Amino acid sequence: MNSLSKKIAIVTGASSGIGRATAKLFAKEGATLVVAARRGAELNILVKEVVSEGGKAIAMPGDVKDEDFARGLVDLAKTEFGGVDIAFNNAGIIGEGGPISSVSLEQWEDTIRNNLTSAFLAAKYQVPAMIERGGGSLIFTSTFVGYTVGLPEMAAYSASKSGLIGLTQSLAAELGSCGVRVNSLLPGGTDTPMGRSFASTPESLAFVQGLHSLKRMALPEEIARSALYLASDASSFTTGTALLADGGVSINRT
Repeated sequence: MNSLSKKIAIVTGASSGIGRATAKLFAKEGATLVVAARRGAELNILVKEVVSEGGKAIAMPGDVKDEDFARGLVDLAKTEFGGVDIAFNNAGIIGEGGPISSVSLEQWEDTIRNNLTSAFLAAKYQVPAMIERGGGSLIFTSTFVGYTVGLPEMAAYSASKSGLIGLTQSLAAELGSCGVRVNSLLPGGTDTPMGRSFASTPESLAFVQGLHSLKRMALPEEIARSALYLASDASSFTTGTALLADGGVSINRT
């Protein structure tokens, strides 16, 4: 316990799913939180839970595509708590799928902005704040889709999420001498609102579960533990990685 004691962490996409589970785990491990998502009511419930359990947290609702919001999150962390040590940039969307000929430029750009441009904006403001504190851990939520597995009719999602891995590698090489570690976390199918959109019927759930060698989907809390590893000193010599926490979907052929 308390592996994140005295650390200040930003968690985006914190209103549900992996982001919410990670925020709760970070708080239990001693981190002070700035949580972000578009749904303010859900964030406020999360903050109340964290505070009731003895933690510290503050919420800032907004859109990660907005540069002012990216800047504001860091400013809030510095003003309220003194800086930023950890950032789990988890917010993202699946976006519009379908045959490539049917995907509009607007749909493509919206997915890229939500998943990849938002990560650039986050890093632009989070990294200087981390350097001011002597280093930190910068984490992006990517996926196995477009990295180890190709899925049809998911061009924008695949491109945006695999782009995060290139961003991770470049920033890790750029920032290592500053004490900032940069990694991507690649979950498999997870029992979240987004994950259930792929598995909304018993038949589709069985299919998705069967893609994994563990023959099940992850709980959000399981992915949160991998995020904790990347955030904590347990991964002090880990940077530039694409960490698969995918239940074996990348290697399964059965």
